[in-house]
Amino acid sequence: MADTLIKSTTRHVRLFTARVENGQLVADASQLTLDLDPDNEFLWDASSQEAVQQRFRELVEAHAGADLTDYNLRRIGSELEGTIRQLLQAGQLRYNPDCRVLNYSMGLPQSPATA
Repeated sequence: MADTLIKSTTRHVRLFTARVENGQLVADASQLTLDLDPDNEFLWDASSQEAVQQRFRELVEAHAGADLTDYNLRRIGSELEGTIRQLLQAGQLRYNPDCRVLNYSMGLPQSPATA
C-alpha cells in the first residue's frame, strides 16, 4: 500500500499522501501534502495563508498515529474549508476578481463592520 496515493479533494483544498520531489508527487503513506486553492479563487496574503497552514498542522497532529485513510483526509479537508470560510467572513481573505470563474462558492464577500 506504500505505493498507493490517497487523495482528498474539496473545492479549495487538495490533500495527498505524498511528498513533492522535483515538482512531482511521490506516494508516501507517512506524509500528507496540502495544495491550497488550486484554482486561485482567493487573494492570499501571508497571514491568511499561514492561518490555514497552521490549522492544517494542528489537524495533522491531532490525527497522529491514525491511518491516513480517505475518511480522515476528507475530515481534514472539510475542516480546512471551514477555516477558509471563517477567514473570508472575517474579511481576512478576499475573492480573486481575476479568477477563471467567480462564483462566490464560500458565500458573498463580507466587509468589516464600520462604526
